[in-house]
Amino acid sequence: MLDRGAHRKGAGRAGNVQSAPSGAIPGRVAIEAVDVTKAYGPVLALDHVDFQAYAGQVNVLLGENGAGKSTLMRILAGETQPDSGHIVCGGHPVRFRSPRDARQHGVAIIHQELSLFPFLTVADNIFAGHEHRRAGLLDDRRHRARAAEILARLDERIDPRAKAGALAVGQQQVVEIAKALAHDARVLIMDEPTSALSNAEVEALFSVIRELIRHDVAVVYISHRMDEIFRIGNKITVFRDGRRVAAAEARDVGMNWVSETMLGSQQRAALAHMNADRAERAKPAAETVLEVEGLSLASPDAARLLLGNVSFRLNAGEVLGVYGLLGAGKTELAESIAGLRPDASGICRMGGVALAEGVPARIAAGIAFVPEDRQRQALVPTSSVSDNMVLSSLDRLSSGGVISRRREDETAQTMIADLSIRVGSASQPILSLSGGNQQKVIIARALLTRPRLLILDEPTRGIDVGAKAEIFRIMRRLADTGLAILFVSSELPEIMAVSDRILVLSRGEVSGLFDRAAVEEADITRASVHVAPVEPAL
Repeated sequence: MLDRGAHRKGAGRAGNVQSAPSGAIPGRVAIEAVDVTKAYGPVLALDHVDFQAYAGQVNVLLGENGAGKSTLMRILAGETQPDSGHIVCGGHPVRFRSPRDARQHGVAIIHQELSLFPFLTVADNIFAGHEHRRAGLLDDRRHRARAAEILARLDERIDPRAKAGALAVGQQQVVEIAKALAHDARVLIMDEPTSALSNAEVEALFSVIRELIRHDVAVVYISHRMDEIFRIGNKITVFRDGRRVAAAEARDVGMNWVSETMLGSQQRAALAHMNADRAERAKPAAETVLEVEGLSLASPDAARLLLGNVSFRLNAGEVLGVYGLLGAGKTELAESIAGLRPDASGICRMGGVALAEGVPARIAAGIAFVPEDRQRQALVPTSSVSDNMVLSSLDRLSSGGVISRRREDETAQTMIADLSIRVGSASQPILSLSGGNQQKVIIARALLTRPRLLILDEPTRGIDVGAKAEIFRIMRRLADTGLAILFVSSELPEIMAVSDRILVLSRGEVSGLFDRAAVEEADITRASVHVAPVEPAL
């Protein structure tokens, strides 16, 4: 273990780090990051960060999207190299040049997206990459026997001979843990391990985690589900804007402490003017544009519901914010309404008329959708700004099947001016624009379909603060013209700043529907970890 004086530089640069009244958790530090910094171009992902994970405890790591959690975990697991600072593992400074290096020091990571080979057996998956051999051949008997021992340690009755792809998701998660234990992992990093699990599978996973800490394994647990962290966590560390801002024992703090430390006063202040503007522009109830009744959606394996009996209405000129933690069903709700989820059940009405299934029918009814991942789901990266912008409205720009370039250019220039898109020419490549201006182009494309309802799924993801403020101003201006907006976000300050009402989802179900003028952040946070509604629908 390094002398604690070596940590003072990092602690000083990390800002005002808060601690629980009782101080640090006693125990042996299994792994720690010391004064670690990591930048991606101009973006500082980690800013002189210190982090400790204790053996025999569940070390919870919290923070908003982009706070630096995943970057740090990739560094601890050897997947990414820090620009400065170092790692201490088992009391000794180490340098992990690869995941293999990390595993050899007893550090393993289980990502949210599982990495099993579905057509191989459980035993083959557990020993993939470090197989036992006898006379030059794979020792299948030893693999099965050792796999059975590890699974028994985890109190799991999984047949080592079963194909991994035939297992339930919760069992696949256990196999991933068994893979780590086969490497004799003493530090196990789990990134959103319950995001795809049913309630029963979550309980089974928690039993496995408790068994791990009884064997003195240090579990680093990343989750957005607040109810889980207080059930399973021992220590909580909070990151914000690439810095460690707070650390406490879970038993000494509550939901309000977590909310305040995750969000921070500076972020709230940056959006305070939007709150005031929203309040001044509040309107009486208007015509109902969208009605959703009993919307449900099963997971691909039908093991659980991604959406369960969701119902609400959305009025003209209103911004309805949709908030929830990771896995709450926000994107699934947006995609179902947009017609991208043909297996969804329930009724969606526009102007009192039930909508037909499919994306073309929803567009024709007046629904425009801006997806969460613009790079993979919205942009045509090899095309120009203009071509990307008019992609969904070519029928109005063509005559006899021939597109009018003049009309296309005029349309693009009008939208560029209207949305203040910073671009030298509409003909320049879309990828030459900043993330915020790319997002404006996608919004312009949606608006050119002349919608009555605009669905925005995480519209500010990956853009800077100034671009976010511009997107918010565009949203409010569009609402003032009578457009109904469904605004999906995992950023609570944004939801609070822009929305007129807030729909909260928890594990696919409506857990609250609030008037923004009569609700506080703590109310929304509490609702996001409940399943039963905490407020009557408005």
